Amino acid sequence: MVTLHGISAVVIDIEGTTSRAGFIYDVLFPYSRARMAEWIGAHRDSDVVREISAQTREALSVGELSESELVAALVAWIDSDTKAAPLKTAQGEIWAEGYSRGELKSQLFDDVAPALQAWHDAGLALYIYSSGSTKAQQSWFANSPAGDLTAILSGYFDINNAGPKRESASYVAIAEAIAQRAPQIVFLSDVAEELAAATAAGWQTVGLSRDGEPYAHNTPAEFTWVNSFADIKLS
Repeated sequence: MVTLHGISAVVIDIEGTTSRAGFIYDVLFPYSRARMAEWIGAHRDSDVVREISAQTREALSVGELSESELVAALVAWIDSDTKAAPLKTAQGEIWAEGYSRGELKSQLFDDVAPALQAWHDAGLALYIYSSGSTKAQQSWFANSPAGDLTAILSGYFDINNAGPKRESASYVAIAEAIAQRAPQIVFLSDVAEELAAATAAGWQTVGLSRDGEPYAHNTPAEFTWVNSFADIKLS
């Protein structure tokens, strides 16, 4: 059990922290991959696809992309697990449609929903920070096995509105956005490099080391590690 005092806000990672990484890689990624071409084609004249195309051209340093080349680039990023903003936007849109049709439902570790509810009831502000788009995050928590949890979440951050998760500037930006002092924020993640970036920004941190997760054994001693949200007491 770890106890942290003086906390007013909790910022929480998803993959490997609230949820199994395997679910994302084995269910969500293949779902978006299989539907990418169809979704791009169906929305080719929308603002969101125009923005995805513009960001992809910028990322690839090319002047033009055909629709098939755009799809190929996005699919290649899925296959390489590249944290590319236009890919995350496209995936968030595709997954949102999947949730709305009842084809998808998210996954949470059993200890997550009770802890989130308890922290919310104690007056703490809860935020999500994930590489996945804010739309993907909202869909994830709206369609959880514990029901719609979005009412107890105060906001969402991704690589578009905050920045990369392994850079301390991203955590400075989040603290400014939520108007909280850095020492009063705690970040929960399974990735040591993310914890290091948050620590450099003055945040408190707790690492999650969950059995079977990709980073379960990368637990440097300079951080505090637990196996469950139930082992975290915040005041």
